[in-house]
Amino acid sequence: MGRIMAIDYGAKRVGVAVTDPLQIIATALDTVDTPVLFTYLDTYFKKETVDKLVVGMPYNHGYAENAVMPKILLFIEQFKKKYPTIIVDTLDERFTSKMASSIILQSGVNKKARRDKATIDRVSAVVLLQSYMG
Repeated sequence: MGRIMAIDYGAKRVGVAVTDPLQIIATALDTVDTPVLFTYLDTYFKKETVDKLVVGMPYNHGYAENAVMPKILLFIEQFKKKYPTIIVDTLDERFTSKMASSIILQSGVNKKARRDKATIDRVSAVVLLQSYMG
C-alpha cells in the first residue's frame, strides 16, 4: 500500500503532507516553491510509493473559483499526464489556512513562527489530508 499525498497549492509555495504507508497518520512533509514542484515530486516518487494525490481547491464563498484556480487545474492536468498511475482527487480547502493558523497558535510556538507562511502551508496540507481521510 502506498501513501496518500496532499497538496495545498499556491502561486508561490505549495504545502505538502503525506500519510504513512498504511494510510493512518497524516504528517507535514515540506513547503516547496511552486516553480520546482514537479522536480520535488520526481525526487520524492523515486523514494516513496504514492497511490493517491489530494489537491486542495480554494473555492470562494458560494463555490466560485478564485484567481489561483486555473493554475491548480493546469497543475492537475500536467500531473495526470506525468504520473498516470497515481489517482488524483480534489477537496474543498476553503478553511484549511484558518484551521492551520489556529493549530499553530495552540501549539505554543512563538509569534515569528506563527507568521511563517511556509509553516502555515505545510499545516494546511496536513489539515487537508486529515479531512480527506475522514
